[in-house]
Amino acid sequence: MKFIDKTIEWISPTMALKREVNRAKLSAFRKATNSGYSNNGASRRKNSMKGWHSDSKSPQEDIGQNLAVLRERSRDLYMGGGLATGAIKKNQSNIVGSGLTLKCQLNYRMLGITAEQAKEWEDRTKFEFNLWASSKIDNTGLNDFYDAQRIMLTGWLLNGDSLAVMKYADAAERLNPYRMRLHLIEGDRLNNPNHTQGYSPILTTEGFSPSEYVELSDGRTIRNGIETDPNGKVIAYWISNKHPNSTIPQGHITQWARVEAQNPVSGLPNVLFVMDAERAEQYRGVPYLAPVIEQVKQMDRYAEAEIAAAIINSFFAAFITRKEGAKNEIPFTNPIPESEQLKLSPEERLSSYELGPGTINMLAEGEEVTFGDPTHPNAGFDSFTKTMAQLAGAALDMPYEVLLSVFNSSYSASRAALLQAWRSFRDRRDWFSHDFCQPTYETWLFEAVATGRIKAPGFFSDPVMRKLWSQAIWIGPSPGQIDPEKEVDAAVKRINNGFSTHERETAELTGMDWDSNIDVLTREWEARRDLPQAHIPGMKGGDKQNAKTD
Repeated sequence: MKFIDKTIEWISPTMALKREVNRAKLSAFRKATNSGYSNNGASRRKNSMKGWHSDSKSPQEDIGQNLAVLRERSRDLYMGGGLATGAIKKNQSNIVGSGLTLKCQLNYRMLGITAEQAKEWEDRTKFEFNLWASSKIDNTGLNDFYDAQRIMLTGWLLNGDSLAVMKYADAAERLNPYRMRLHLIEGDRLNNPNHTQGYSPILTTEGFSPSEYVELSDGRTIRNGIETDPNGKVIAYWISNKHPNSTIPQGHITQWARVEAQNPVSGLPNVLFVMDAERAEQYRGVPYLAPVIEQVKQMDRYAEAEIAAAIINSFFAAFITRKEGAKNEIPFTNPIPESEQLKLSPEERLSSYELGPGTINMLAEGEEVTFGDPTHPNAGFDSFTKTMAQLAGAALDMPYEVLLSVFNSSYSASRAALLQAWRSFRDRRDWFSHDFCQPTYETWLFEAVATGRIKAPGFFSDPVMRKLWSQAIWIGPSPGQIDPEKEVDAAVKRINNGFSTHERETAELTGMDWDSNIDVLTREWEARRDLPQAHIPGMKGGDKQNAKTD
């Protein structure tokens, strides 16, 4: 090395100086990058890390540019069955089930009313809301509000996001006095227009197609159909009248409607957009199955290969092997009737092989029979698929016992798996009700109060009062119990020690409303204690009078 340096210095002193400078820079760089994560996860010198080429950019590039492919593959996995379908169905049944139901929760002290008045208002409002919610309130006229919840949730799981546009019918229906309607739209139709109406795109960032990113002259930007102001706030949604990949002739060209995010008069949302953001400044969602798409697809291929191999090996296979010089070329045939067997010459019998019960074949000289040895299904198939399901479940935040609906472990292990799964289900239920159910209820309540069907003093004059009148929770399906007796005993102890409430435990154990249960139990008890003693189980002699006193 010193000889080369001296030679270069003799030929070109300038080049030699550059070599020394570069060598010093490289040495300084190695010293600077020889600490912290550069020796570990960020190392580019370790053999295990040299082949790891990764590149991450903005959410628009990492997510927006790949969203179409992610959606297509996610839906393909769901429609093909297997783990993907099971994961989506488990979320559907546990997050919304048959639908999240409204439970008004007024802070009657801050509203300046009594507890009895609050209870009466809550009952009236719940009845009125269910009058609307149980009607066909979507644009197709096929789904009620509870059906719409399932459609919106499934849209988020499959596509990464889903949306509904608030609309109002021209007139109220006979059985539904409210005009508010929901137009449910699949996320694919939320996309950039080919030409932005009224604007001229002045800049398209290199590497982006106009269908993904357009910057307008006044600083506004359209990213995958979502328009933002110069500060990044969502101000409008661009929705096409057709699915972008649809080949069904609809008789009209593709057009886009610009829908403002909020109503400028009421301040209520015009569009309900359901998305679970992962990163800051992320405007479109990622399909739930995105982290495991490759893994689940490979598992499906493996399962299909095992099934095909098992089917092939289920056939009884026998092979005739011939030594050199054997002349028989006739394969196996069906069994020859006994009446025909006597007509065959010895040579013909040796040239015909049969497969049948009790059949005896004479092999020609130089021939022998070998039988296939089936090796499928693979003995390790069960353990391998179980391990892969565990990995997929970890990425989907769902224990494999719940994912596969297999509870073969102990009570403690099975209960721990359910508890872990239900943490995720509750989290998703909370944000789903926050993004879809609660805004829908608040928009409906605005119409109910405006039309006089619900009385709410101060609703339009003070935003604090509007918020107080709009407070509610949403009750969904319960986790169920592996051992109901133990679960109920634990719930009673939590209530008795002040760790929980009757209302919360009722919702957790049964998915029902404690107040409604009390009303029904009161009516039942009133009817029960008026029955003759003989018809009251467990009541003897003077217990009837005691029951009345109690």
